[in-house]
Amino acid sequence: MSRRYDLHTHSVHSDGTTTPTAIAREAAALGLAGFALTDHDTTDGWAEGRSAAAESGIEFLPGMEITTRDAGRSTHLLAYGARPDAPELAGALRRVRDSRVGRAQEMVRRLGADFDIRWHSVVEDEAAGRTVGRPHIADALVQAGYFTDRSEAFSRVLGPGSPYYVDTYAIDTAEAIRMVRDAGGVPVLAHPAAGRHSRSVDPAALERFVRAGLWGIELDHPENRSEWLPGLARLAAVHGLRVTGASDYHGAGKPNLLGERTSPEAIWEAVRAIAAIPR
Repeated sequence: MSRRYDLHTHSVHSDGTTTPTAIAREAAALGLAGFALTDHDTTDGWAEGRSAAAESGIEFLPGMEITTRDAGRSTHLLAYGARPDAPELAGALRRVRDSRVGRAQEMVRRLGADFDIRWHSVVEDEAAGRTVGRPHIADALVQAGYFTDRSEAFSRVLGPGSPYYVDTYAIDTAEAIRMVRDAGGVPVLAHPAAGRHSRSVDPAALERFVRAGLWGIELDHPENRSEWLPGLARLAAVHGLRVTGASDYHGAGKPNLLGERTSPEAIWEAVRAIAAIPR
């Protein structure tokens, strides 16, 4: 049986609900050979994830999911093995995290006019350094009894078009790809055909990303729309992009199940070789 790896997971260090240790143990119990921890805009869970994976007898890949935007479209970027101390990338990520906090505080202030929710409701149980975002506001609203789950909170009050919504800073996608490459990392475009978008990633945009150094594209993802995938698969082949698969696991924060989508050993080893990540 081939060795399989989940290349997209989130822990309590961003908007997941489980620790890196719990992810490692669940991955091992599921028979996965390894997993990548890709919390939003932070590397805070890497040390725990690496140690927990070793204790569970599986492999670990340090990564993150970077908040980026291209021509007004939210376009997230998975980055594997980038040096966290690379000055340009570290500075850009710091600006993203700071913007997330300010944006979340303003959204809570606006929501407070109509819902009994305050900032302490969102952050009181947060671990130090956790990347705070809309999912945490959603959790506070669910806890207060206004909505049944995160999805309902997002669709009713936290999405674009809502009077409570506030935009946030995002790094230009092509620039983020270049920064990840300069930091020794491997950039992969996350869920390019996610159903929450009105269209899949634009072919011209994908070409720009390739010129900037994009290595792969996450086509095997539970939220990608199947009708958009054939065209993206053809573009990936034309541009020589590697195709990855992953669950985008968030614990109880999303219905996505750990290991429901995976990548083969060849992809895992190719990423490790390029990023020169020590075992």
